Amino acid sequence: LPFPNPPLPAGFPAVKLNGGRHVQGILRGFDPFMNLVIDECVEMAPGGQQNNIGMVVIRGNSIIMLEALERV
Repeated sequence: LPFPNPPLPAGFPAVKLNGGRHVQGILRGFDPFMNLVIDECVEMAPGGQQNNIGMVVIRGNSIIMLEALERV
């Protein structure tokens, strides 16, 4: 997948995924199917625990909600 190189407007998204999962990190790229590349990704586990999971690719069909943590 070709990902854009210029800075992205929503640089630090919070992403709610199916299965009750929630992650956030630095948005490095996306494509027309809303697949995301998130760097320095942190999984917000139940009970407030945070797990660093590094760089991840999230398929667009598993995304329930995408929230910009910085003002755009």
